[in-house]
Amino acid sequence: MLNPLPPPLVEPDLSSLSLAKPAPSQDPILPPASGDASSLPIITSAPLLPHLSHSPLNNQKVSAPFQFGSRHLLPTSSVYEFNAWDHVPPPAAELARADAQYAAQRAHPVSAFDAARFNADPARWWNRFYTNNTANFFKDRKWLRQEFPVLTELTAAEQEEEGEQVQKTRETTASILEVGAGAGNTAFPLLKANRNPGLMIHACDFSAKAVDLLRASPEYDERHMRASVWDLAGDELPPGVQPKSIDVVLLIFVFSALSPRQWARAVRNVHAVLKPDGEVCFRDYGRGDLAQVRFRKGRWMEENFYVRGDGTRVYFFDEAELRRIWGGETQRGEADDENQGDNDAMAKDQQDTTIERTLAPDPPCPSSQGTQPSPPPPNPPSPSPSQDEAPRFEIVSLGADRRLLVNRRKQLQMHRCWLQGRFRKPVPVPGGG
Repeated sequence: MLNPLPPPLVEPDLSSLSLAKPAPSQDPILPPASGDASSLPIITSAPLLPHLSHSPLNNQKVSAPFQFGSRHLLPTSSVYEFNAWDHVPPPAAELARADAQYAAQRAHPVSAFDAARFNADPARWWNRFYTNNTANFFKDRKWLRQEFPVLTELTAAEQEEEGEQVQKTRETTASILEVGAGAGNTAFPLLKANRNPGLMIHACDFSAKAVDLLRASPEYDERHMRASVWDLAGDELPPGVQPKSIDVVLLIFVFSALSPRQWARAVRNVHAVLKPDGEVCFRDYGRGDLAQVRFRKGRWMEENFYVRGDGTRVYFFDEAELRRIWGGETQRGEADDENQGDNDAMAKDQQDTTIERTLAPDPPCPSSQGTQPSPPPPNPPSPSPSQDEAPRFEIVSLGADRRLLVNRRKQLQMHRCWLQGRFRKPVPVPGGG
Protein backbone atom coordinates (compact mmCIF):
# COMPACT_ATOMS: atom_id res chain seq x y z
CA MET A 1 0.00 0.00 0.00
CA LEU A 2 1.16 3.49 -0.73
CA ASN A 3 0.52 6.16 1.91
CA PRO A 4 -2.53 4.66 3.69
CA LEU A 5 -4.60 6.67 6.11
CA PRO A 6 -4.16 5.71 9.77
CA PRO A 7 -7.01 3.49 10.96
CA PRO A 8 -9.41 4.99 13.50
CA LEU A 9 -8.83 2.13 15.92
CA VAL A 10 -5.48 2.40 17.70
CA GLU A 11 -3.89 -1.00 17.82
CA PRO A 12 -0.92 -1.87 20.01
CA ASP A 13 2.53 -1.80 18.45
CA LEU A 14 3.30 -5.44 17.68
CA SER A 15 6.43 -4.81 15.64
CA SER A 16 8.72 -5.80 18.50
CA LEU A 17 6.96 -9.08 19.19
CA SER A 18 8.89 -12.23 18.44
CA LEU A 19 7.39 -15.42 17.10
CA ALA A 20 10.09 -17.44 18.82
CA LYS A 21 9.15 -19.58 21.80
CA PRO A 22 10.09 -18.16 25.22
CA ALA A 23 13.10 -19.52 27.01
CA PRO A 24 12.37 -22.41 29.42
CA SER A 25 12.96 -20.20 32.45
CA GLN A 26 10.17 -17.91 31.22
CA ASP A 27 7.68 -20.66 30.39
CA PRO A 28 4.34 -19.46 31.86
CA ILE A 29 3.07 -23.01 32.53
CA LEU A 30 5.85 -23.91 35.01
CA PRO A 31 4.54 -23.94 38.62
CA PRO A 32 6.24 -21.64 41.15
CA ALA A 33 8.94 -23.26 43.22
CA SER A 34 7.48 -21.97 46.48
CA GLY A 35 3.94 -23.18 45.79
CA ASP A 36 2.65 -19.72 46.72
CA ALA A 37 -0.33 -18.91 44.50
CA SER A 38 0.49 -15.22 44.66
CA SER A 39 3.71 -15.87 42.81
CA LEU A 40 1.99 -17.61 39.91
CA PRO A 41 2.77 -15.85 36.64
CA ILE A 42 -0.08 -14.06 34.90
CA ILE A 43 -1.10 -16.08 31.87
CA THR A 44 -1.99 -13.92 28.91
CA SER A 45 -3.10 -15.07 25.50
CA ALA A 46 -0.67 -14.46 22.66
CA PRO A 47 -1.60 -11.30 20.72
CA LEU A 48 -2.89 -11.77 17.21
CA LEU A 49 -0.83 -10.67 14.25
CA PRO A 50 -1.72 -7.28 12.73
CA HIS A 51 -3.21 -8.76 9.56
CA LEU A 52 -5.83 -10.82 11.38
CA SER A 53 -9.41 -9.63 11.51
CA HIS A 54 -9.78 -9.42 15.32
CA SER A 55 -8.26 -6.89 17.66
CA PRO A 56 -5.71 -8.20 20.18
CA LEU A 57 -7.14 -5.66 22.66
CA ASN A 58 -10.44 -7.47 23.16
CA ASN A 59 -10.57 -10.24 20.52
CA GLN A 60 -13.48 -8.42 18.87
CA LYS A 61 -13.77 -8.03 15.13
CA VAL A 62 -11.95 -4.90 13.96
CA SER A 63 -14.39 -2.28 12.70
CA ALA A 64 -11.79 -0.04 11.06
CA PRO A 65 -11.47 -0.17 7.24
CA PHE A 66 -9.11 -2.86 6.03
CA GLN A 67 -5.67 -1.44 5.33
CA PHE A 68 -4.31 -2.64 1.98
CA GLY A 69 -0.74 -3.85 2.15
CA SER A 70 -0.96 -5.09 5.74
CA ARG A 71 -1.61 -8.79 5.19
CA HIS A 72 1.77 -10.50 4.95
CA LEU A 73 2.32 -14.12 4.03
CA LEU A 74 4.74 -15.44 6.66
CA PRO A 75 6.52 -18.79 6.64
CA THR A 76 4.17 -19.86 9.43
CA SER A 77 1.03 -18.73 7.55
CA SER A 78 -1.45 -20.99 5.82
CA VAL A 79 -1.77 -19.63 2.29
CA TYR A 80 -5.44 -20.63 2.10
CA GLU A 81 -6.37 -18.88 5.35
CA PHE A 82 -7.37 -15.71 3.48
CA ASN A 83 -8.47 -14.77 -0.03
CA ALA A 84 -5.56 -12.37 -0.61
CA TRP A 85 -2.03 -11.67 0.60
CA ASP A 86 0.03 -8.53 0.04
CA HIS A 87 3.61 -8.07 -1.20
CA VAL A 88 3.98 -11.62 -2.55
CA PRO A 89 6.32 -11.85 -5.56
CA PRO A 90 5.78 -14.77 -7.94
CA PRO A 91 8.00 -17.80 -7.25
CA ALA A 92 10.63 -18.89 -9.76
CA ALA A 93 8.38 -21.56 -11.26
CA GLU A 94 5.63 -19.01 -11.92
CA LEU A 95 8.11 -16.61 -13.54
CA ALA A 96 9.35 -19.38 -15.82
CA ARG A 97 5.79 -20.24 -16.80
CA ALA A 98 5.09 -16.56 -17.55
CA ASP A 99 8.19 -16.31 -19.77
CA ALA A 100 7.02 -19.35 -21.73
CA GLN A 101 3.61 -17.73 -22.16
CA TYR A 102 5.17 -14.48 -23.46
CA ALA A 103 7.19 -16.42 -26.02
CA ALA A 104 4.06 -18.18 -27.25
CA GLN A 105 2.19 -14.86 -27.45
CA ARG A 106 4.93 -13.30 -29.58
CA ALA A 107 4.96 -16.32 -31.88
CA HIS A 108 1.23 -15.89 -32.60
CA PRO A 109 0.55 -12.12 -32.80
CA VAL A 110 -2.68 -10.47 -33.82
CA SER A 111 -3.13 -10.34 -37.59
CA ALA A 112 -2.44 -7.09 -39.43
CA PHE A 113 -6.11 -6.95 -40.43
CA ASP A 114 -7.33 -7.24 -36.83
CA ALA A 115 -4.69 -4.82 -35.56
CA ALA A 116 -5.97 -2.24 -38.01
CA ARG A 117 -9.56 -2.81 -36.83
CA PHE A 118 -8.72 -2.44 -33.16
CA ASN A 119 -6.36 0.52 -33.51
CA ALA A 120 -8.30 2.54 -36.08
CA ASP A 121 -11.31 3.29 -33.88
CA PRO A 122 -10.83 2.41 -30.19
CA ALA A 123 -13.96 4.38 -29.24
CA ARG A 124 -16.08 1.86 -31.16
CA TRP A 125 -14.88 -0.99 -28.93
CA TRP A 126 -15.27 0.96 -25.70
CA ASN A 127 -18.81 1.93 -26.70
CA ARG A 128 -19.57 -1.75 -27.25
CA PHE A 129 -18.02 -2.55 -23.88
CA TYR A 130 -20.26 -0.12 -21.99
CA THR A 131 -23.29 -1.21 -24.00
CA ASN A 132 -22.74 -4.79 -22.83
CA ASN A 133 -21.60 -3.89 -19.30
CA THR A 134 -23.85 -1.43 -17.52
CA ALA A 135 -23.27 0.22 -14.15
CA ASN A 136 -24.12 -2.96 -12.20
CA PHE A 137 -21.09 -4.71 -13.70
CA PHE A 138 -18.57 -2.54 -11.83
CA LYS A 139 -17.62 -2.28 -8.17
CA ASP A 140 -17.30 1.11 -6.49
CA ARG A 141 -13.70 2.08 -5.78
CA LYS A 142 -14.27 2.97 -2.14
CA TRP A 143 -10.57 2.43 -1.44
CA LEU A 144 -9.44 5.48 -3.42
CA ARG A 145 -9.60 8.01 -0.59
CA GLN A 146 -7.65 5.61 1.60
CA GLU A 147 -4.95 5.04 -1.02
CA PHE A 148 -4.78 8.70 -2.10
CA PRO A 149 -5.24 10.94 0.97
CA VAL A 150 -5.30 14.08 -1.20
CA LEU A 151 -8.83 13.06 -2.23
CA THR A 152 -9.90 13.13 1.41
CA GLU A 153 -8.48 16.63 1.73
CA LEU A 154 -10.33 17.90 -1.34
CA THR A 155 -13.67 16.43 -0.26
CA ALA A 156 -13.47 17.56 3.36
CA ALA A 157 -15.38 20.54 4.75
CA GLU A 158 -12.97 23.25 5.85
CA GLN A 159 -14.17 24.99 8.98
CA GLU A 160 -13.38 28.40 10.41
CA GLU A 161 -12.83 28.30 14.13
CA GLU A 162 -12.78 31.03 16.71
CA GLY A 163 -11.37 29.67 19.94
CA GLU A 164 -13.14 26.36 20.54
CA GLN A 165 -16.35 27.44 18.83
CA VAL A 166 -16.88 26.41 15.23
CA GLN A 167 -18.46 29.40 13.49
CA LYS A 168 -19.26 28.23 9.96
CA THR A 169 -18.10 26.08 7.07
CA ARG A 170 -15.94 27.89 4.54
CA GLU A 171 -16.35 26.86 0.93
CA THR A 172 -13.07 25.71 -0.56
CA THR A 173 -12.89 25.48 -4.35
CA ALA A 174 -11.50 22.13 -5.42
CA SER A 175 -11.43 20.55 -8.87
CA ILE A 176 -10.83 16.92 -9.82
CA LEU A 177 -10.47 15.60 -13.36
CA GLU A 178 -11.19 11.90 -13.67
CA VAL A 179 -10.05 10.43 -16.98
CA GLY A 180 -11.71 7.17 -17.95
CA ALA A 181 -14.67 7.77 -15.65
CA GLY A 182 -16.56 4.77 -17.02
CA ALA A 183 -19.86 4.15 -15.24
CA GLY A 184 -18.97 6.40 -12.30
CA ASN A 185 -17.46 3.90 -9.89
CA THR A 186 -14.87 6.46 -8.83
CA ALA A 187 -16.77 9.73 -9.18
CA PHE A 188 -19.97 8.70 -7.41
CA PRO A 189 -18.27 7.33 -4.26
CA LEU A 190 -16.30 10.60 -4.08
CA LEU A 191 -19.53 12.58 -4.39
CA LYS A 192 -21.18 10.48 -1.70
CA ALA A 193 -18.31 11.18 0.71
CA ASN A 194 -17.98 14.84 -0.26
CA ARG A 195 -18.45 17.53 2.42
CA ASN A 196 -16.94 20.37 0.42
CA PRO A 197 -19.60 22.59 -1.21
CA GLY A 198 -16.94 23.94 -3.59
CA LEU A 199 -15.98 20.58 -5.13
CA MET A 200 -16.29 20.03 -8.89
CA ILE A 201 -15.53 16.68 -10.54
CA HIS A 202 -14.95 16.67 -14.30
CA ALA A 203 -15.71 13.06 -15.26
CA CYS A 204 -14.43 12.34 -18.78
CA ASP A 205 -14.40 9.19 -20.84
CA PHE A 206 -13.42 8.22 -24.37
CA SER A 207 -16.72 6.38 -24.75
CA ALA A 208 -19.91 8.35 -25.40
CA LYS A 209 -21.87 5.38 -24.06
CA ALA A 210 -20.04 5.60 -20.73
CA VAL A 211 -20.86 9.31 -20.51
CA ASP A 212 -24.53 8.48 -21.14
CA LEU A 213 -24.43 6.07 -18.19
CA LEU A 214 -22.97 8.79 -15.97
CA ARG A 215 -25.57 11.37 -16.91
CA ALA A 216 -28.43 8.90 -16.56
CA SER A 217 -27.47 7.88 -13.02
CA PRO A 218 -29.65 9.19 -10.17
CA GLU A 219 -26.40 10.07 -8.36
CA TYR A 220 -25.38 12.50 -11.10
CA ASP A 221 -25.39 16.00 -9.59
CA GLU A 222 -24.56 18.86 -11.95
CA ARG A 223 -23.72 21.11 -9.00
CA HIS A 224 -20.61 19.01 -8.34
CA MET A 225 -20.08 16.93 -11.48
CA ARG A 226 -19.78 17.41 -15.22
CA ALA A 227 -19.54 14.41 -17.53
CA SER A 228 -18.18 14.74 -21.05
CA VAL A 229 -16.53 12.80 -23.87
CA TRP A 230 -12.81 13.41 -24.09
CA ASP A 231 -9.80 11.71 -25.67
CA LEU A 232 -6.85 11.84 -23.28
CA ALA A 233 -4.49 11.73 -26.28
CA GLY A 234 -6.50 14.15 -28.42
CA ASP A 235 -5.84 17.66 -29.67
CA GLU A 236 -8.06 19.55 -27.21
CA LEU A 237 -8.41 19.86 -23.46
CA PRO A 238 -11.56 18.52 -21.78
CA PRO A 239 -14.80 20.48 -22.35
CA GLY A 240 -15.14 23.26 -19.80
CA VAL A 241 -11.65 22.74 -18.37
CA GLN A 242 -9.19 25.61 -18.61
CA PRO A 243 -5.41 25.27 -18.50
CA LYS A 244 -3.90 25.18 -15.00
CA SER A 245 -7.31 24.80 -13.32
CA ILE A 246 -7.30 21.24 -11.90
CA ASP A 247 -6.07 20.20 -8.45
CA VAL A 248 -5.95 16.43 -9.01
CA VAL A 249 -6.11 14.23 -12.12
CA LEU A 250 -7.25 10.64 -11.59
CA LEU A 251 -5.81 8.03 -13.97
CA ILE A 252 -7.12 4.73 -12.66
CA PHE A 253 -6.64 1.86 -15.15
CA VAL A 254 -6.88 4.22 -18.13
CA PHE A 255 -3.30 4.98 -19.27
CA SER A 256 -2.92 1.31 -20.23
CA ALA A 257 -5.67 1.69 -22.84
CA LEU A 258 -3.45 4.00 -24.90
CA SER A 259 -1.03 3.01 -27.61
CA PRO A 260 2.61 3.71 -26.62
CA ARG A 261 2.66 6.31 -29.40
CA GLN A 262 -0.04 8.26 -27.54
CA TRP A 263 1.72 8.52 -24.18
CA ALA A 264 3.61 11.76 -24.83
CA ARG A 265 0.49 13.62 -25.93
CA ALA A 266 -1.48 12.32 -22.93
CA VAL A 267 1.20 13.45 -20.48
CA ARG A 268 1.25 16.91 -22.06
CA ASN A 269 -2.52 17.21 -21.77
CA VAL A 270 -2.46 16.21 -18.10
CA HIS A 271 0.37 18.66 -17.43
CA ALA A 272 -1.58 21.44 -19.18
CA VAL A 273 -4.76 21.14 -17.08
CA LEU A 274 -3.04 20.79 -13.68
CA LYS A 275 -2.35 23.73 -11.43
CA PRO A 276 1.27 24.11 -10.34
CA ASP A 277 1.74 21.69 -7.43
CA GLY A 278 -1.27 19.68 -8.65
CA GLU A 279 -1.11 15.90 -8.50
CA VAL A 280 -1.79 12.85 -10.65
CA CYS A 281 -3.18 9.83 -8.80
CA PHE A 282 -2.19 6.83 -10.91
CA ARG A 283 -2.96 3.12 -10.77
CA ASP A 284 -2.64 0.64 -13.63
CA TYR A 285 -1.57 -2.82 -14.73
CA GLY A 286 1.95 -3.99 -13.93
CA ARG A 287 4.27 -6.22 -15.93
CA GLY A 288 3.68 -9.88 -15.16
CA ASP A 289 0.12 -9.45 -13.95
CA LEU A 290 -2.06 -12.53 -14.26
CA ALA A 291 -4.12 -10.77 -16.93
CA GLN A 292 -1.00 -10.50 -19.11
CA VAL A 293 0.15 -14.06 -18.54
CA ARG A 294 -3.27 -15.44 -19.45
CA PHE A 295 -3.40 -13.99 -22.96
CA ARG A 296 -3.49 -16.66 -25.65
CA LYS A 297 -2.46 -16.54 -29.29
CA GLY A 298 -3.84 -13.83 -31.53
CA ARG A 299 -3.86 -11.11 -28.82
CA TRP A 300 -0.26 -9.80 -28.83
CA MET A 301 0.10 -6.54 -30.82
CA GLU A 302 3.52 -5.40 -29.66
CA GLU A 303 5.69 -5.88 -26.60
CA ASN A 304 3.46 -5.75 -23.49
CA PHE A 305 0.55 -4.39 -25.57
CA TYR A 306 -2.48 -6.61 -26.22
CA VAL A 307 -6.07 -6.58 -27.44
CA ARG A 308 -8.70 -8.24 -25.28
CA GLY A 309 -11.45 -10.47 -26.56
CA ASP A 310 -13.89 -7.53 -26.47
CA GLY A 311 -11.65 -5.40 -28.72
CA THR A 312 -10.32 -3.04 -26.04
CA ARG A 313 -6.55 -2.62 -25.72
CA VAL A 314 -4.32 -2.91 -22.67
CA TYR A 315 -0.64 -2.26 -21.90
CA PHE A 316 1.35 -3.63 -18.93
CA PHE A 317 3.94 -1.27 -17.40
CA ASP A 318 6.98 -1.63 -15.21
CA GLU A 319 8.16 0.91 -12.67
CA ALA A 320 11.23 2.13 -14.60
CA GLU A 321 9.08 2.71 -17.66
CA LEU A 322 6.62 4.90 -15.76
CA ARG A 323 9.47 6.87 -14.25
CA ARG A 324 10.70 7.64 -17.76
CA ILE A 325 7.22 8.55 -19.04
CA TRP A 326 6.21 10.84 -16.17
CA GLY A 327 9.48 11.96 -14.63
CA GLY A 328 11.92 11.80 -17.54
CA GLU A 329 14.13 9.60 -15.39
CA THR A 330 16.69 7.42 -17.18
CA GLN A 331 19.49 5.35 -15.82
CA ARG A 332 23.01 6.36 -16.77
CA GLY A 333 23.83 5.23 -20.31
CA GLU A 334 20.20 4.56 -21.24
CA ALA A 335 19.33 7.85 -22.93
CA ASP A 336 21.06 7.28 -26.28
CA ASP A 337 19.73 3.73 -26.63
CA GLU A 338 16.24 4.89 -25.72
CA ASN A 339 16.27 7.73 -28.23
CA GLN A 340 17.39 5.34 -30.95
CA GLY A 341 14.62 2.96 -29.94
CA ASP A 342 12.05 5.75 -30.18
CA ASN A 343 13.32 6.67 -33.65
CA ASP A 344 13.10 3.06 -34.79
CA ALA A 345 9.56 2.79 -33.44
CA MET A 346 8.54 5.97 -35.24
CA ALA A 347 10.00 4.73 -38.52
CA LYS A 348 8.19 1.41 -38.18
CA ASP A 349 4.96 3.21 -37.38
CA GLN A 350 5.26 5.35 -40.54
CA GLN A 351 5.86 2.27 -42.68
CA ASP A 352 2.85 0.37 -41.33
CA THR A 353 0.06 2.91 -41.59
CA THR A 354 -2.60 0.22 -41.26
CA ILE A 355 -1.68 -0.40 -37.64
CA GLU A 356 -2.27 3.01 -36.07
CA ARG A 357 -3.77 6.35 -36.97
CA THR A 358 -4.00 9.52 -34.95
CA LEU A 359 -7.06 9.43 -32.74
CA ALA A 360 -9.38 12.43 -32.71
CA PRO A 361 -11.94 12.96 -29.96
CA ASP A 362 -15.43 11.72 -30.81
CA PRO A 363 -18.24 14.31 -30.57
CA PRO A 364 -20.75 13.61 -27.81
CA CYS A 365 -23.59 11.47 -29.06
CA PRO A 366 -27.24 11.99 -28.03
CA SER A 367 -28.00 10.64 -24.57
CA SER A 368 -29.59 7.23 -24.33
CA GLN A 369 -32.34 8.94 -22.34
CA GLY A 370 -33.26 11.11 -25.32
CA THR A 371 -31.84 14.38 -23.99
CA GLN A 372 -28.82 16.31 -25.21
CA PRO A 373 -27.01 18.78 -22.94
CA SER A 374 -26.23 22.23 -24.22
CA PRO A 375 -22.93 22.35 -26.12
CA PRO A 376 -19.94 23.37 -23.97
CA PRO A 377 -17.77 26.33 -24.88
CA PRO A 378 -14.95 25.65 -27.36
CA ASN A 379 -12.24 23.53 -25.84
CA PRO A 380 -8.80 25.07 -25.35
CA PRO A 381 -6.24 23.46 -27.66
CA SER A 382 -3.87 21.00 -26.08
CA PRO A 383 -0.14 21.76 -26.05
CA SER A 384 1.74 21.23 -29.28
CA PRO A 385 3.44 17.82 -29.49
CA SER A 386 6.39 19.40 -31.26
CA GLN A 387 7.99 20.54 -28.01
CA ASP A 388 11.62 19.58 -27.71
CA GLU A 389 11.08 18.04 -24.30
CA ALA A 390 7.96 16.50 -22.77
CA PRO A 391 6.86 18.01 -19.45
CA ARG A 392 8.24 16.31 -16.39
CA PHE A 393 6.54 15.52 -13.13
CA GLU A 394 8.00 15.02 -9.69
CA ILE A 395 7.59 11.35 -8.77
CA VAL A 396 6.19 11.66 -5.25
CA SER A 397 5.69 7.92 -4.90
CA LEU A 398 5.63 4.91 -7.20
CA GLY A 399 5.63 1.24 -6.42
CA ALA A 400 4.29 -2.19 -7.30
CA ASP A 401 1.32 -3.70 -5.54
CA ARG A 402 1.96 -7.43 -5.84
CA ARG A 403 -0.93 -9.41 -4.48
CA LEU A 404 -1.53 -13.14 -4.22
CA LEU A 405 -5.21 -13.96 -4.71
CA VAL A 406 -6.39 -17.34 -3.49
CA ASN A 407 -9.32 -19.49 -4.52
CA ARG A 408 -9.68 -21.57 -1.40
CA ARG A 409 -12.34 -23.90 -2.82
CA LYS A 410 -10.29 -24.81 -5.91
CA GLN A 411 -6.92 -24.43 -4.13
CA LEU A 412 -5.70 -21.97 -6.78
CA GLN A 413 -3.12 -19.21 -6.37
CA MET A 414 -3.15 -16.19 -8.72
CA HIS A 415 -0.47 -13.48 -8.80
CA ARG A 416 -1.63 -9.94 -9.59
CA CYS A 417 0.55 -6.89 -10.12
CA TRP A 418 -0.55 -3.25 -10.24
CA LEU A 419 1.53 -0.09 -10.23
CA GLN A 420 0.43 2.86 -8.13
CA GLY A 421 1.93 6.31 -7.90
CA ARG A 422 1.55 10.02 -7.29
CA PHE A 423 3.08 12.50 -9.73
CA ARG A 424 3.25 16.21 -8.92
CA LYS A 425 3.47 19.11 -11.36
CA PRO A 426 6.43 21.26 -10.31
CA VAL A 427 5.92 24.86 -9.24
CA PRO A 428 7.72 27.19 -11.66
CA VAL A 429 10.84 28.78 -10.23
CA PRO A 430 10.56 32.62 -10.29
CA GLY A 431 12.79 33.96 -13.01
CA GLY A 432 13.50 30.46 -14.28
CA GLY A 433 11.69 30.95 -17.59
